[in-house]
Amino acid sequence: MAQGLLRQRRTLQSPQSPHIVVDGKPYLSFCSNDYLGLANHPELIDAMQRGAAQYGAGAGAAHLVSGHTRAHHELEVALADFVSKPAALLFSTGYMANLGAVQALVGKGDTVFADKLNHASLNDAMLLSRAEVQRYRHNDIAQLAQLLEKPRSGRKLVIADAVFSMDGDLAPLPELLALCERHDAWMLVDDAHGFGVLGEQGRGSLAHFKLDSPRIIYMATLGKAAGVFGAFVAAEQVVINTLVNHAHSYVYTTATPPALSVALLDSIKLIEQGDGLRAHLQLLLAQLRSGLHDLRWKLMPSSTAIQPLLIGDNKAALELSNALRERGIWVAAIRPPTVPQGTARLRITLSAAHTAADVTRLIGALHELAR
Repeated sequence: MAQGLLRQRRTLQSPQSPHIVVDGKPYLSFCSNDYLGLANHPELIDAMQRGAAQYGAGAGAAHLVSGHTRAHHELEVALADFVSKPAALLFSTGYMANLGAVQALVGKGDTVFADKLNHASLNDAMLLSRAEVQRYRHNDIAQLAQLLEKPRSGRKLVIADAVFSMDGDLAPLPELLALCERHDAWMLVDDAHGFGVLGEQGRGSLAHFKLDSPRIIYMATLGKAAGVFGAFVAAEQVVINTLVNHAHSYVYTTATPPALSVALLDSIKLIEQGDGLRAHLQLLLAQLRSGLHDLRWKLMPSSTAIQPLLIGDNKAALELSNALRERGIWVAAIRPPTVPQGTARLRITLSAAHTAADVTRLIGALHELAR
């Protein structure tokens, strides 16, 4: 507690939206990953109710036993088509998807090359795999090239977030793929924060960069922009077959409730038709960056819905977050070990469900506190 690092939970008493109730008090929230505002969408609520009426509350077993329903199958087909990959496999969470994919695809004698700012799930996955680990400086293509040029036996797997969850910046995916092609390596892309938001019709970071390669193993989550729950890996059929048989976090866990898959089938349609939502999100992003450009705390470089305001000191970040909360605005303070020492920040996240007035209120409060 003395270091300003103690983490505590708070209890929401309302659906996820920009305007929430926490511990009995109303707040304007800028800390959800519900980027398109779909988490409380009436169509998804209706679809989940229909799914529960048809399939019940739970799957009851693992996919490889008797828990794999038609709803799961239809969603996997739809997701593979949506991200232009041959096949897809559902996982319970993005954390489990990363753990399962890396552990199944590499092991002793193989090498993983990882960005130093990758999500904790990718870090844990590479350690669990027992492969040799080589970490490169954040988005440092030159250092990664040097590491890949050293002679190695076994498989090579480059893993990176597409959108880095705490900085909001993009990985240089075209350059990463070029290195993978040059050095005969696979590339695992974690698009948790790009799926639904980036690319044509929200098809994600691969679509944003117009990338298509059988070397790419694509992971995205379904509880952020998609508004529901779960994750999937999309790749060549041989990769998916390998995961079905060897990814422990898929094989040895109960399937997600089929009602979630019914809701997600509708979510994909809303994402595909959501150009207006994404355009509104970009307007809010421009408004925020313009309104905060002259603050003594600086926004980190980001063109995504994740807008980190760099504070530095842990206690100062907590105090600023608490001061906003006293004004009815909720923005999370992010501190080590989630981010490096000395880079504590407010992680401002925008949603298409926010209004310009919401952003104006946040800008005004931060300017008032800066004075």
